[in-house]
Amino acid sequence: MAGVEMVVLDADVAGCVSTWLRNGGNLDDQRRGYLAVCEQQLIRSMPELDGYEAAYYQRLLDMTILVLGSPGDPLSG
Repeated sequence: MAGVEMVVLDADVAGCVSTWLRNGGNLDDQRRGYLAVCEQQLIRSMPELDGYEAAYYQRLLDMTILVLGSPGDPLSG
């Protein structure tokens, strides 16, 4: 989808979200930056999806947005 390997994207976002949860709502700069890249890849890919895939990846995007905008994130200021 849009030049993005969706399975890898799924795993990468899941890893960042898992780390965020494990660290009490904090994410290191490297993962935060990578998650922001994943967010853009999801946004770019979403128009090509439909049905179950669209719903699944929308939830993944929603989690990504929540993590990036969380109070524990110094960029959410």
